[in-house]
Amino acid sequence: VQLQASGGGAVQAGDSLRLSCTFSDVSFNRYSLAWFRQSPGKESDFVAAIRWSSRTTFYADSVKGRFTISRDSAKNTVYLQMNNLKPEDTAVYYCSIGAPINSQIRAHSGYYYWGQGTQVTVSS
Repeated sequence: VQLQASGGGAVQAGDSLRLSCTFSDVSFNRYSLAWFRQSPGKESDFVAAIRWSSRTTFYADSVKGRFTISRDSAKNTVYLQMNNLKPEDTAVYYCSIGAPINSQIRAHSGYYYWGQGTQVTVSS
């Protein structure tokens, strides 16, 4: 499975961005897509996830109410709409795909394939 992320950029605090992640055909069932992010010198953190079939969504507390994850099945694409961006959102954002059980939905171990990352920079 290949994933291609795009949509990052440099914005001001309070601005919005929409990230996209398009993936190739998936051979396993009941998969989920997720976004993680990594800032320099820090570990990668979970941002949001969506179960593809049910559209059930999950968010990190730090982005709840500001970010929205969604998907377009016809385009094999998952989106991350990011509103009211803050400087602390600055990171490389990675999309990933896997078949995590509920306890793994926020963990790297739940995902098998990863995209190349897209940089988001938010200045104050």
